[in-house]
Amino acid sequence: MAVSRHGEPLELDVGERVVRVSNPERVYFPEAGVTKIDLVRYYIAVADGAVRALRQRPTTLERWPNGVVEGAQLTQRDGTPGDAFYQKRVPRNAPDYVRTTRITFPSGRTADEVCVTEAAVVAWAVNLGTITFHPWPVRGSDVDHPDELRIDLDPQPGTGFAEAVAVAGEARVLLGELGWIGWPKTSGGRGLHIYVRIEPRWTFTQVRHAAIAFARELERRRPDLVTTSWWKEERGVKVFVDYNQNARDRTIASAYSARPRSWAPVSTPVHWDELPDVEPRDFTVRSVPERFERLGDLWAGIDDTHHDLSPLLQWWERDVAEHGLADLPYPPDHPKMAGEPRRVQPSRAKKTT
Repeated sequence: MAVSRHGEPLELDVGERVVRVSNPERVYFPEAGVTKIDLVRYYIAVADGAVRALRQRPTTLERWPNGVVEGAQLTQRDGTPGDAFYQKRVPRNAPDYVRTTRITFPSGRTADEVCVTEAAVVAWAVNLGTITFHPWPVRGSDVDHPDELRIDLDPQPGTGFAEAVAVAGEARVLLGELGWIGWPKTSGGRGLHIYVRIEPRWTFTQVRHAAIAFARELERRRPDLVTTSWWKEERGVKVFVDYNQNARDRTIASAYSARPRSWAPVSTPVHWDELPDVEPRDFTVRSVPERFERLGDLWAGIDDTHHDLSPLLQWWERDVAEHGLADLPYPPDHPKMAGEPRRVQPSRAKKTT
């Protein structure tokens, strides 16, 4: 590992590669005092887990070239100078060890995205200002059939992490009834994510339908706490189960990804049994390496079992046939989908009728 003088680029040995880090002392997280080189070293410390979460997955890079500084705006445009942005296409002049995978957006356009295969790719991306990695729920060998069902528990105003934990407990029971293994992690904010590995033989539409079916069952069991309403004005003081995180080109921060908040939080895998005692703000770029060294990667076995999605798809069909429940709205960037209801905010729809 090479050492540089203050402010000058330095080189790090990452596996069999040498990764150059420019502006290593640039502060990326002001409240935590975390610099770019601190962030690179964080990802190297948790590389086994981070790479496992990203391996062979097309990945969008959330880049903050100047760090999480006041006034920086996160945009949807690639390469906006001075701002934070999502990089959906592989950056120019990427090293030859950076692999790519071609994906297709809902619009039909395509892009070659970074496909992580080793820790050096992660370190290289962090040097570009990447703070958060957003992998697709597919592998590069089959980009049209997800191998992950993602359950995103999003607390709404008036609720918080404690309510997300309560819903996660219900989800754990439901997963147990299905005979499935769920893998929880903090979101890096107030929410929780639960991943389930599935056999890669269903389309994005089918996986999304399965997510809706799971969310609706949670809502039936805890109507006081769970909502599947896409429109914020209808959600109330509940936890929203964001089924649309399973739609094509919708992604969630990967396990061990840092999040762009000033205290440098990390989306961190957790044991089911520790959830009631977890404080999300305790999981940061500073603290997670020690936890990782002590506990190892809590998701080390995530790829050992892939589940059959059929039970949830049967629930979907039941809800349509017996309960008259239709599809739910897609994200606004999607084209109008077959069977989708009007994509109009309810309060606005009432004004036009």
